[in-house]
Amino acid sequence: MSATRIWSREELARELERVRRERPATRVVLANGCFDLLHVGHVGYLEDARARGGVLVVALNTDESVRALKGPNRPLMPLEERAELVGALRSVDYVLAFGERDMEATLRALRPDVHAKGTDYTVDTVPERGVDRELGIEIAICGDAKTRSSTGLAAQLGGASA
Repeated sequence: MSATRIWSREELARELERVRRERPATRVVLANGCFDLLHVGHVGYLEDARARGGVLVVALNTDESVRALKGPNRPLMPLEERAELVGALRSVDYVLAFGERDMEATLRALRPDVHAKGTDYTVDTVPERGVDRELGIEIAICGDAKTRSSTGLAAQLGGASA
């Protein structure tokens, strides 16, 4: 059993309401991804995202949604293990899972102050930019230039193909 709790959207929305009541100036940042084979690029992305606020929520793609995005041989690690690794990072406060193709439902439920995306995006290419604008959520492009990927690491290790 994982030591990191995987919150449901509903539970986490209530928890974030509590955090906001107790610490009104706290900015909530939401980052998301597959995080299949955690690597230094992920750590930099999440640390940069955390620097944009006081609470960092990481939404992990479910195993089914990783397969839909990356192919039948992925994920290399199941959700519970990916959650435990991501949740162990000092920058991460909460972990939840999502199975949808985009983050719209999660953004609407959690209402973060900042929506963090990696450097493979620009503010104009973030798929959820419309809902971010509608809800007044700042988009932040975080991390270093994307030079590492789980897919690349898996290929180097002889694992899953791209």
